[in-house]
Amino acid sequence: MTPEVGIIMGSDSDLPVMQAAADMLTQFGIGYEITVVSAHRTPLRMVKYAQGARDRGIKVIIAGAGGAAHLPGMVASLTPLPVIGVPVKSSNSIDGWDSLLSILQMPNGIPVATVALNASKNAGILAASMIGAFQPAIGDKVARYKQELEEEVLKKVDNLKEKGLPNGFDL
Repeated sequence: MTPEVGIIMGSDSDLPVMQAAADMLTQFGIGYEITVVSAHRTPLRMVKYAQGARDRGIKVIIAGAGGAAHLPGMVASLTPLPVIGVPVKSSNSIDGWDSLLSILQMPNGIPVATVALNASKNAGILAASMIGAFQPAIGDKVARYKQELEEEVLKKVDNLKEKGLPNGFDL
């Protein structure tokens, strides 16, 4: 599959968190590339990656970073593509707040969509939704996924009923 989503992270230690985004993209049948790009240790690599992503056919970039977490914002400043930031709770983190706020508090003009701490699964789903807005086959897969989520919850409602628990709300 031709990569349509770029998944980048500040360090390979972020891979256990970022793998969930790759897994979701695989589930939706979306090609992706994944690599390490550090805003602080490899700034020229970051610039080249961000500026060349669109020409390579990338449509959305998912950028995960911990600590100061400048990667998503810096990449967003260098590309016209949508960037989804994944704050990573790293070993030098302040319970992840530093990462979250670094990604969330972008200045006007440089938007970064931000998901919850370590929530790269949501970043993968969001990227699929963005692509699915223009590719009906992908949009249908995302819609089916959300339908499956609803069905899972309704099964849980039925499980509570089977246990004889009072149910004050039923459609």
